[in-house]
Amino acid sequence: MTSKPMLLGTVLGTTYGAHPGAWRMPWADPNAYTDVETHVRTAKIAERGGLDYLFYPDRVFIWGDLESGPPIVSIDPVMLMGAIAYATKKVGLVPSMSTSFNEPYGIARQLRALDVMSHGRAGWNLIPSYEPEAFANYGRPVPSKEEKYGRLHEVIQITQALWASWGREAGTPDKVTGRFADTSHIQPINLHGRQVGSRGPLQIPPSEQGQPVIFMPFASGAGIQAAGMYANGIIGNPYSMADARSQRDIIRSVTENAGRNPDEARYLSFVGFGLGATQQEAVERRMALEDAAGIEQRISQLSRLLGLRLDPADRDKPLTVTQVQGLHARSGNQQETLAHRLASQGRTPREILGHGVLDPNPGVVGTAEQVADMFQEWWDAGVTDGFTIVIDDVHDGFDDFVDHVVPILRRRGLRPDEYQGSTLRDHLGLPEQLGPDPRLADGDATS
Repeated sequence: MTSKPMLLGTVLGTTYGAHPGAWRMPWADPNAYTDVETHVRTAKIAERGGLDYLFYPDRVFIWGDLESGPPIVSIDPVMLMGAIAYATKKVGLVPSMSTSFNEPYGIARQLRALDVMSHGRAGWNLIPSYEPEAFANYGRPVPSKEEKYGRLHEVIQITQALWASWGREAGTPDKVTGRFADTSHIQPINLHGRQVGSRGPLQIPPSEQGQPVIFMPFASGAGIQAAGMYANGIIGNPYSMADARSQRDIIRSVTENAGRNPDEARYLSFVGFGLGATQQEAVERRMALEDAAGIEQRISQLSRLLGLRLDPADRDKPLTVTQVQGLHARSGNQQETLAHRLASQGRTPREILGHGVLDPNPGVVGTAEQVADMFQEWWDAGVTDGFTIVIDDVHDGFDDFVDHVVPILRRRGLRPDEYQGSTLRDHLGLPEQLGPDPRLADGDATS
């Protein structure tokens, strides 16, 4: 086992999986998108595999084309995590909550409740909203960038202050003395910024880990500066190893510039996969998903990727010599490079799709060894601190990952054989924190 293990989590938006064809497979229940028990079963698979966290995205409007598939998010993530917390014991729970619409007291109270209910396993994927549809649902105009990030800073600082408003020094109830709590350590915060404020204190004590772990997406400009100040988990969406290295270097730099230890900011890359006992079986499995998604539309997307027009009627015919000669690299990303190579090898459009070239994340369609090899290559190169896996079809893809890829990572000493602690901070190797980081006092946005 390496001294600092590879971190591993998963993103779970829909109950079916990330591939647009997953909900149309023969075994899929089309009504499962609102079934909490299905979410709970998936969470239990993650815990069986020793994953560090479950990451749930959110949008406060209908996200996705309901004409062709389920919404990407259907149930409020914090409420969903409450059900999952009761059914699991170790895996971390990271719901998303927007700073644009939620008040600090509401965020602090809900996430403190989740953290206490789960015995210190809660995180917070901290995001500011930007979509006009979201602001319209709250009857608000889209704010300027300055207002959006000004509110973000105020919300997080006041939320963290509220988490510290009930200190550990308040003690535990003592029936002998008759003292329930030492209220000198449960005090109002009385903090107000330009946009939000709160009196406090909260009504329940801290969890075993102190307070939830903050996650944020990798962004640019004001977003990455905020991540450098507050986040311990940064979810990145690189398109290559080089891109991952660049993003990780950036987040470490801005974290250090904020006065924090860069090792406290864990960069976690999105990666996808599709598994089979052989690579051919994996490709055939993915081809079935492509067919279910609507092969005509998928070939149209492949046409745009290759920069030429493909006829869906020729889906099972190799590209012509003229077509192959007309291929020219444009973006240089992994998917485009792979698609060009497969076309040059005489693969048919369906076979090219079967290799995952339309996946939005880097990944592997192949065997468990090949997936583990990719993970280890990125890990050994130092371009990431871990992975947030994207499951194409949850029906079989998650069990296969846990049963076949995780054991390989453990044999190679990249993952522990079991959980090394009970809290999310334990999983990420972070110290307890209760309240704002004192190193950021000079950046206080409240008064």
